[in-house]
Amino acid sequence: MCRKSATDCLTKFPALDGVAGLPLVERLRVLPDPRRRRGVRHPFVAVLLVAASAVVAGAHSYAAIGQWSANAPQHALARLGARVVGALGVRVAPSAATIRRVVGLVCPGGLADLTGANPAGSDTVAVDGKAARGSRHGELPAAHLLAAMTGDGRTVTQLRVPDKTNEITCFAALLAPFDLSGVTVTADALHAQRAHARFLVEEKKAHYLLVVKANQPELHRRLRSLPWKDVIARRYDREVGHGRRETRVTRALTINETPCRVRRRFQ
Repeated sequence: MCRKSATDCLTKFPALDGVAGLPLVERLRVLPDPRRRRGVRHPFVAVLLVAASAVVAGAHSYAAIGQWSANAPQHALARLGARVVGALGVRVAPSAATIRRVVGLVCPGGLADLTGANPAGSDTVAVDGKAARGSRHGELPAAHLLAAMTGDGRTVTQLRVPDKTNEITCFAALLAPFDLSGVTVTADALHAQRAHARFLVEEKKAHYLLVVKANQPELHRRLRSLPWKDVIARRYDREVGHGRRETRVTRALTINETPCRVRRRFQ
């Protein structure tokens, strides 16, 4: 199983049914330990919990995570399941090098799936991609992540887009493990693809709202030719953001007895 890239092994990820209601510790135990058994000193889940706790406390680098781990009090290490040494039961925190090595080996997509929110029952799920700030190393490009979030701001999962490809190849792989029945999935113009629409409707039993721009010239032309001036069902949303005023107009049309909503933006 590997969620590092959009490969066939994505379908072999363990089922997420029943995981949503479990505590974080129980979720992390579903992940396989990528280390060899020989020479293992620190519990796998404890290392992940120490790293997560350090990040929540404000750490932004492996050096900061290691510093937090070295200064963590005994009662905190006990709750995180750190290794016990000696007859006095002293808790020993993993070093920065150990944390870096373990986090680097663990499956990032599987970790994101297990720690993310369950989208089942949500009204909407938004899919969007962005380059991770600070992830560029030397001549290596910054990591580009494709993520899914619920309408109330909870992260469902994220997947790194492999180099020399784009978000289109990862769209189905990102959403495949989750139950999206009745959920409306939104995405930008890049994902206005027939394959994506069929995947959402036929396989995931979901709805979709996709932006159409000039990257789909024929579809864009056909949509512009519709009788928008005659539409009665419309909604106006006005807001100020990024130093500009925006007015969003939503108009609803019915095409072949299938509701179609298109949003236009005017500045």
